[in-house]
Amino acid sequence: MIIMKFGGTSVGNASQIKKVHDIVSSQRSRNPLVVVSALSGITHHLTDLCSGMTDYNIAEFQERHLTVLHELGLSKDLLNEEFQELTQLLQGIHLLQECSLRTKDRILSFGERCSAKIIGNYFTSSLYVPSYDLGLKTNSNFGHATPLKESYQDIQKAVLSYKDKIIVTTGFIAKDPEGNITTLGRGGSDYSASLFGAALHATEIQIWTDVSGIMTTDPRMVPDAKPIREMSFEEASELAYYGAKVIHPATMLPAMEKNIPVRILNTNDPSHPGTTVYKHTPKTQGTVKAIAHRNGLIVINITSTRMLDQYGFLARIFEIFSRHKTSVDMVSTSEVSVSLTIDNEQHLSSIVSELETFSEVSVEKHQSIMSVVGEGLRQDHTVPARIFSILSQHEIPVRMVSLGASKINLSFLLKESQTKNALTVLHKEFFQC
Repeated sequence: MIIMKFGGTSVGNASQIKKVHDIVSSQRSRNPLVVVSALSGITHHLTDLCSGMTDYNIAEFQERHLTVLHELGLSKDLLNEEFQELTQLLQGIHLLQECSLRTKDRILSFGERCSAKIIGNYFTSSLYVPSYDLGLKTNSNFGHATPLKESYQDIQKAVLSYKDKIIVTTGFIAKDPEGNITTLGRGGSDYSASLFGAALHATEIQIWTDVSGIMTTDPRMVPDAKPIREMSFEEASELAYYGAKVIHPATMLPAMEKNIPVRILNTNDPSHPGTTVYKHTPKTQGTVKAIAHRNGLIVINITSTRMLDQYGFLARIFEIFSRHKTSVDMVSTSEVSVSLTIDNEQHLSSIVSELETFSEVSVEKHQSIMSVVGEGLRQDHTVPARIFSILSQHEIPVRMVSLGASKINLSFLLKESQTKNALTVLHKEFFQC
């Protein structure tokens, strides 16, 4: 068995769904279980409806799905039950002027429920079964639910009961033990695919999207970026953390625990081999696998003579960030100063105010973190010298440097305005020699 997950852009309209049908049909002999996301943009629209940013009328949501039904030759009444339930929920929110996390999860579920029902009815010899009816259960942490251990056994039993049918199911959503619909949070549909793959001991998990796998760097910044055929889970995780958005590492954990390869493929170019992520390092040529970057970082510089020979000073700093639920990316320390980066300025002013009670603080915005990633960095100690030599030659100053504990990435901070130049010269150094 294989798991085939299709993202929002892959099922964004009738034309794309027809492509998905052809792709699934071509792999029917491998006994696929199909996991689908909501139509592209629908989850965002439903989020707006929950927050009151738009009128509670579902006309736009309804029209989008009715258009797909019409173009696929399906009955316009197929989703009447879902439309009616969604309308009633939104009317309730409008009357109460509030939306609980539980209600929000239920509303967000309509994206996947509608797309999966459409695709399950369009495919030949297929069956639409929501993920929760296939045994996927979570706790009641609405918005970011955690799967329960008994899900694996329940999934196995449920899937075995459907013979000779291609099951089309929902990504992103599940149910808690009380029967409430929950969502799995960021990367939820990929996570669903990984969970189903692990439960069913799949031979492969395919993530179909709108790009041909993971690239050596951002092709929007460097047109000469090349696709990567194979990489380790550790490499993929580092790249995702530092800006590559193809797949979130947490979503791959169930697959990696069962040693199931994950392939990232392009729905619009199905013949392309894409990228395969393995648990262990595949043997490939080249020390550096890819260069990732993430813009929008903020540097906070903290200076205080109280740091000299004092224990607990760093704990005091990080307690402030913890209390404001703000993650820290990079940290650099000296005798009397600490510099660190964050990527969320929601609580910046409050954090700075508290830090200023015992130190001098300065803030620098519009910074970028860049990470050179590759298993080969463990053995090749010339890579750092090459990186900083090239940056120096092109007069690109570096602020902070971190050689990760994993020893497979070297990250550094620079101004956002220098990002494209740095990516271009480093990519040329490591991939176009």
